[in-house]
Amino acid sequence: MSSIELTPSQQNILQELVNLYQDDETAVKGEAIADQVDRNPGTIRNQMQSLKALQLVEGVPGPKGGYKPTAKAYDALQIQDLDHAADVPLFHDGELVEEANVEEIDLTSVHHPEACRAEVKLRGSVGNFHEGDKVTVGPTPLSKLQIIGTLEGKDDTNNVLILTIDDMQAPVEEPAH
Repeated sequence: MSSIELTPSQQNILQELVNLYQDDETAVKGEAIADQVDRNPGTIRNQMQSLKALQLVEGVPGPKGGYKPTAKAYDALQIQDLDHAADVPLFHDGELVEEANVEEIDLTSVHHPEACRAEVKLRGSVGNFHEGDKVTVGPTPLSKLQIIGTLEGKDDTNNVLILTIDDMQAPVEEPAH
């Protein structure tokens, strides 16, 4: 557990830096982060200074420069090393989301079948998801669980989708590619 207390804004910016960095593992420009979190690039630069002071971010100079998250950033966001993680697919309105992987599924209210919900924590951005979208999670590696739901809400800061579960099945076989 990290003892670094981040503001919601810092956490959101750092999470988006990690998301963008994981896409191609090159330095991320402040403008790209600003676009994703809907902030001014100047605000991002100011926040990056404080994140650098906390040793969560390193600056990369030059024309291909930008920012990179440090190992301490992953700890602060409580992101495990997923280099050897199982691939749990995520589908958004029927399309596979290539740049996302499901990190955690929390079935928050299975005891209430009429209001059954799941919180799905992603490794990847939740920015393109909107209320009412259809989301399919899985199948998971061991139980082959698949959750089909409607997006009820999202937590951009923690990369969590909140789904109303429409259907849940197990075991589900891998789709033919």
